[in-house]
Amino acid sequence: MSQFSFEFPFLLLLIIPFLVCAKLCRERSRAIFFPHVQKLVAGSVDKSSLLMFLKWFGIVSAIIALASPVLSHSYTNTKKEGRDIVLITDASESMLQRGFDAENPLKNKFEVVKEVVEDFIGKRENDRIGLVSFGAISFVASPLTFEKEFLQKIISMQYIGMINGKRTAIQDALVQSYNMMSKSKAKSKIAILLTDGIDNGSRIPLEDVVDMIKKQDIKLYVIGIGYPNRDYDASYLKILADAGGTQAYGAKDASELSRIYEGIDRLEVTKIEDKRVVQHTYLYIYPLLFAILSLLGFVYFRNARGI
Repeated sequence: MSQFSFEFPFLLLLIIPFLVCAKLCRERSRAIFFPHVQKLVAGSVDKSSLLMFLKWFGIVSAIIALASPVLSHSYTNTKKEGRDIVLITDASESMLQRGFDAENPLKNKFEVVKEVVEDFIGKRENDRIGLVSFGAISFVASPLTFEKEFLQKIISMQYIGMINGKRTAIQDALVQSYNMMSKSKAKSKIAILLTDGIDNGSRIPLEDVVDMIKKQDIKLYVIGIGYPNRDYDASYLKILADAGGTQAYGAKDASELSRIYEGIDRLEVTKIEDKRVVQHTYLYIYPLLFAILSLLGFVYFRNARGI
């Protein structure tokens, strides 16, 4: 946004003495040495609109230059520090269980999770997000990316049965997710694990996974859906969350799951730093140049007339 102003606007009042003098002052000094000067001036200068214009244009330009006109341009430099987030989602056959959403009991857990995760992705404007799905094996559904529409499309295309879902390999999925973020240069890294099962298919021992989580500077949020100690092992998820420096959540229905993701979204707000910068362009050189040229022209034309 550009704005014009004067650095010393009070100096514009200098025009008043010149106007007063033009009205009241007379050129008495020349009459002492040149008796006919009043006649000559009346016959040439007072009748010369060019000389009058040059004189006043020069005076006004000089006063404007003294007032220092300034053109100010302000803009905001916004620095956004995004996060790298990996969503680790259970795609085992246990996610086919219905009745998780009270408003639509025909939806299974996996359908509800996909809707909640898509909504979460849509809110994370400045973050890179990756997807890891797991059943008996884990795989990277999407690497870290800013393409939110692509991520949401990938999620909508997922279904139970695309991988062997008879077992649950939570620990393998965590290792794969942490390996993906190990190359990340983001200052803030987050992993969100969602499961409704108990690990019974991982090849990597829990002790090794916990040690890996503790050594990495990555926050690990853990969400169990369904009923604790029936659908998922609450104490097991707490071990993972404690290692990741957060807490374990439990969601018994769809609305509770939505609130958990909203809570994580509020906790992990993207850092935005706004810095207002004002750039000043000083314009006094232009009216000063006009003033000099006008006054030189005034002197030249006046001398040329022999006044």
